[in-house]
Amino acid sequence: MEACARVFACVCSHVSGIFLSVGKTSLLHQYVHKTFYEEYQTTLGASILSKIIILGDTTLKLQIWDTGGQERFRSMVSTFYKGSDGCVLAFDVTDLESFEALDIWRGDVLAKIVPMEQSYPMVLLGNKIDLADRKVPQEVAQGWCREKDIPYFEVSAKNDINVVQAFEMLASRALSRYQSILENHLTESIKLSPDQSRSRCC
Repeated sequence: MEACARVFACVCSHVSGIFLSVGKTSLLHQYVHKTFYEEYQTTLGASILSKIIILGDTTLKLQIWDTGGQERFRSMVSTFYKGSDGCVLAFDVTDLESFEALDIWRGDVLAKIVPMEQSYPMVLLGNKIDLADRKVPQEVAQGWCREKDIPYFEVSAKNDINVVQAFEMLASRALSRYQSILENHLTESIKLSPDQSRSRCC
């Protein structure tokens, strides 16, 4: 079985519009290309990466949209949410403001999903755990995720810690949701109405 999932990565920056480098693009390149980019460049709008993985007996092609986190890109970026199958939220464990912006970005995502549903697959990545000046305790991030039923991963793009596990968790959830929707659609399409179920004679 082969399927395609479109997921996007959303950076969390605070509403004043100052860009916070949480390392989202570095995480994506570590996952897709097994490469860490030391030099930082702002993501302008959105770019696309792809990766083929195997989950069980399913070959899954991931189409990953790397979206910019600057405030000026917010309205444009939100147009990519529709039709997506999952979302990666990322914050910097050394920057409290990036964590505090999570509710805003999660709300933006859910508001654009049609139909809006709380079961939409997401994972949260707390990046830069390789750095010493941590500002967001692990238990605080875990508590936020428990309230929203979102898996949480402490990751490092630089040291390749938990990156694959995080993306494969999202892919697995997105695939399960897709299969559930497909099964429901097939079930609904073959239901007989009361009139149809009665035998008729001439």
